[in-house]
Amino acid sequence: ALSWDQVKRFKDRHSIPLILKGIATAEDAGLAVEHGVDGVYVSNHGGRQLDDGAGSTEVLPEVVAAVGGRVTVFVDGGYARGTDIVKAIALGADVVGLGRLACCGLAAAAAPGLVRTLELLEDEVRIALGLLGVTRLSALDPSYLRPATPVTLPHATSAFPLLGEGY
Repeated sequence: ALSWDQVKRFKDRHSIPLILKGIATAEDAGLAVEHGVDGVYVSNHGGRQLDDGAGSTEVLPEVVAAVGGRVTVFVDGGYARGTDIVKAIALGADVVGLGRLACCGLAAAAAPGLVRTLELLEDEVRIALGLLGVTRLSALDPSYLRPATPVTLPHATSAFPLLGEGY
């Protein structure tokens, strides 16, 4: 039941930053900027809202292009490794959300588990940057990424539906 009118009304009444979560198309990103939001949060809410929705990484480049640097771009959606963070930043995200990963660290060993999880994540980011030959996240851009060719195509016993089977 939300509409762009409500976003405008909020921005007109309040002088605090507004970030919209759930942006998944260039069109919505452009509308969000037109309505004065301060940030767009690319998210498919963990895929729980619509099973066949596009993943956050898939739509991130079109959202980044649509906002053209005018607002902060946040992203989440299953990011759990340092290389995931590096890829998201290379595709134009300013901030990468890692909620589930933090919960796993906390569940494993309370506060020390979270600290260790974040230390490992930091090490993974640092190693990935070094292997790419860059010294900072701001040096990344999409030229550092290539599509991966599947090692094995989907088949009858795989976890994914067969291509062309109409699933």
